[in-house]
Amino acid sequence: MESECRTRTILALGTPCAHQTCAGRSCAEKARPRTVIPIGAAALAVMLSSAPASADFSPTINVGAGLRTSFDVTDPSAGKKVEDFNLDSIRLYVSGSITDQISFMFNTEYKGSPPAGDNSVQVLDAAAQFHYSDEVNIWAGRFLPPSDRANLYGPYYSNQWGVYNDGVQDGYPSTATGRDNGVMYWGQFGILKASGGVFDIPSTTHTSNKVYAGRLQVDLWDPEAGYYLNGTYYGEKDLLAFGIAAQSSSSHKAYSGDFLLEKKLPANGGVVTLEAEYAKYDHFGGYAADQSNGWYGLGSYLFPKVIGYGKFQVLAKYAHAKYEFDTRPSDDIQKTQDLELNYIIKDFKARISLYYIDFKYDQQIVAVNHKQYGIGLQLQL
Repeated sequence: MESECRTRTILALGTPCAHQTCAGRSCAEKARPRTVIPIGAAALAVMLSSAPASADFSPTINVGAGLRTSFDVTDPSAGKKVEDFNLDSIRLYVSGSITDQISFMFNTEYKGSPPAGDNSVQVLDAAAQFHYSDEVNIWAGRFLPPSDRANLYGPYYSNQWGVYNDGVQDGYPSTATGRDNGVMYWGQFGILKASGGVFDIPSTTHTSNKVYAGRLQVDLWDPEAGYYLNGTYYGEKDLLAFGIAAQSSSSHKAYSGDFLLEKKLPANGGVVTLEAEYAKYDHFGGYAADQSNGWYGLGSYLFPKVIGYGKFQVLAKYAHAKYEFDTRPSDDIQKTQDLELNYIIKDFKARISLYYIDFKYDQQIVAVNHKQYGIGLQLQL
């Protein structure tokens, strides 16, 4: 997004910071570093050797929080209908700047109530961030590695409520909710954004194997500054963006391509958004098989008229994923349809979603056919 900090309550240490908001993604929102420390150290040495002095800089701390809660009904084709009130997620966001060039982020997440979650709290992000220029940025610690757009916007900045259940989005392996431990370079060169890093995931920890990840993105209309992304900007930007990403470890690999178009229509005609992705997971990540591949297309329209406290948005998505098993005689195909009516009160800070998701499986190996529908609420500070 526009930078690595979204709007947060700012506690200044020393002289109060003049910037009460940041235009980019919340600092709230997997390799052991011993292998990659020389890479990070070399890059950091270059940065610091020519960095200007920051003696007059006053450190700041930014604090925020996010909440997602829902009531949903799961109706399987065979079995009992289930109704649940869910605390899907709650996050605490902490970030700050130590100097003009050095900052950090530390974010936690409550992983949700059963059955979807396990009532635990985990470290989401914990990263040191070194910023020399738009073209040279080094991050080290735990954070979202280079991957598909869907992973880089996360559930809190997704256009849809029912995210990460289609067999396609964000299937890359991870240590914690899409995050890995490692070190990364990223830079912005006009319309081009590039990132690459080395990471550990649970299967590579305490081994010589590492995960190598990279992403390239082109924004042909308005730019998307910063590393983290959005699934929509609700009309604040006109976007035509293309991205490709890949990760590999040993002989296993995964790769994806994504697309986002968003246009604010003339004469206050509302906002049209189109998003698509193709992904392949070859014995590396994926949802429920040894190999899988699939695609999805999503479209939404945000009505221009304010009704009450916000604007209504209609959204539809179709996804198709194929699961391939090394030890089973047959494969499975998942087809997912998602219909939503969203009430956008204040972009990602306050929104309500009515959703209906239909899951169908050709062989019902991965899961049984079922429908899920309900209402979700998201709030962020």
